[in-house]
Amino acid sequence: MSEQDVSQIRVEDYSVGIMGLKTALEEIAESYAQKADHEVADALLRRLSKKNYIPDKARTAYGNAFLREFKKYVGKPYEESAPSGIDIKVLGPGCPQCDGLEQELMAVVSQLQITASIEHVQDMKEIGRWGVMGTPALVINGRVKSVGKIPPRARLIEWLEEASAKET
Repeated sequence: MSEQDVSQIRVEDYSVGIMGLKTALEEIAESYAQKADHEVADALLRRLSKKNYIPDKARTAYGNAFLREFKKYVGKPYEESAPSGIDIKVLGPGCPQCDGLEQELMAVVSQLQITASIEHVQDMKEIGRWGVMGTPALVINGRVKSVGKIPPRARLIEWLEEASAKET
């Protein structure tokens, strides 16, 4: 497993980084393709618990998320879990500006007391899919709001309040 084998997946309302997911999916794809859902989830939980902390209370939620990722991987129909709250993505390689934008967003979300998931997308292929030509870029609920700079806090508050109003 390479250091790059960390995948972001949704576990209930949270975006979680999982180490070794791609490798585990590759390893079991063929042998588990025809097995029952609970067997697939159990196999992935066993494998991924070795390198990831999975709280006992959340094992079922993680198992369901792993099963969904397995179905995506092998091309079976799956049901995507809908995130609650605002979906925020910071697109950037992990430079100080990108990290600064992520920290600023966390502060604003906390200040406004709104429900939001903040994901820092560092994979250049994924960033390219958004069509942005600079980083950091900010995406709120699927819409690119800013590219190449950290927007002023007042602008972040405005965008997040607007997105929050659409949620209710």
